Amino acid sequence: MQEEEKQQTKPRPKHFKDPSYTPDKYPWFIRAYGILSIVGGCVQMVASVRAALYLIDLLSGGFNIAEAGTTGHASLTTIIIAAVLIVVSIVVSVIFFVLGVRLIRSKRHKAATLCHVMIGLETAVFLCLFMLAGLKIELLIPFVNIIILFVLEVYSDPSLRAERHQKHEKQKLADKEAKEAGTLGRDATGKGYITLNFFNVFWVFMICCVLGLVIETIWHMVVVELGVFQNRSGLLYGPFSPIYGFGAVLMTVALNRYYKSNPLVVFVVAGVIGAAFEYFVSWFLETAFGIVAWDYSGTFLNINGRTNFMFFCIWGLLGLVWLRWLLPHMLKLINKIPWNWRYSVTAVVAILMIVDGGLTLAAFDCWYERVAGTMDYEHCSAIVAFCNEHYDNEFMENRFQSMTMTTDSSSRA
Repeated sequence: MQEEEKQQTKPRPKHFKDPSYTPDKYPWFIRAYGILSIVGGCVQMVASVRAALYLIDLLSGGFNIAEAGTTGHASLTTIIIAAVLIVVSIVVSVIFFVLGVRLIRSKRHKAATLCHVMIGLETAVFLCLFMLAGLKIELLIPFVNIIILFVLEVYSDPSLRAERHQKHEKQKLADKEAKEAGTLGRDATGKGYITLNFFNVFWVFMICCVLGLVIETIWHMVVVELGVFQNRSGLLYGPFSPIYGFGAVLMTVALNRYYKSNPLVVFVVAGVIGAAFEYFVSWFLETAFGIVAWDYSGTFLNINGRTNFMFFCIWGLLGLVWLRWLLPHMLKLINKIPWNWRYSVTAVVAILMIVDGGLTLAAFDCWYERVAGTMDYEHCSAIVAFCNEHYDNEFMENRFQSMTMTTDSSSRA
């Protein structure tokens, strides 16, 4: 009996195939990536410092704010975005160095935390590069880094790694039982209304992309131009308006734990989130592509014509209605997806939306270059040639009827 107990308590060897077992050290290829991260961080630091010195020399050598935006002079917005890009790149290079050290030393939890921070910073680098240069090969570097960091974050998190082995089957059974009980998607802890997992958040985005487009189209036909239909789509394909999808996701994440709060609080927070996001989208489209999608200049309490008090109230009302009345119906709707197809359908739709979104950004970039007269038709990439052939200026104007191209207001260097 004692011998059996000793055998049961005897530690298992490291090569034992136990799915719940988490090895102390990373595999060799991840530690090799750690070495590359250290080298890459050092190289990026040198490049960023050189870019910073060049920008300082440019500013000290005669950059005149009064002449910003005129022919031959970079706009003030371009200078600011370039400065932000340099600062973020320096921070990224430092964190890459630290991340490399932690990967080599197999500090899993700390590495996962750094990856989470890096994903946000690399996204900022991607957006700054896009606004400064458009669709260029340089964008591939932060894009690939984001993918690698996301995979590394999931792999490095000890709890995620253990849970996906130990609790996978248990979670599948619990989800199936919750679906049958009609509570699938609800936050089991009671801290929020829904569980903020990828599945729920993605379908919040999808449903609100369509719902928002319907609301905006009706608003335009009833309030702006009576009886006049205008295509208000925000993507090349499908009845989608991403600003409403992302706005709904931001509101759901921010207000999920406060769905029982005072309606006035929900209204104000939703209004602030919606108005701030609307301002950012308007600014991004104009600085990156020279696109003006809406202009509220001259309206009550407008901010640079990008948002105003009326739409602050509309966003607040939409957030209140969404959180209190529409979200429960949304859960019932997405739970109608057949159980066996649940994750497969989500993955396929997510891939299609990513392709649609990426192709839309490429089409916007080509539209800008054609109008600005900077398009190089002879030496363009395959994606640019495809966009020029299928999404010419006439197509873009008909598809995005609410948008106008004003290249002078962009931040392109």
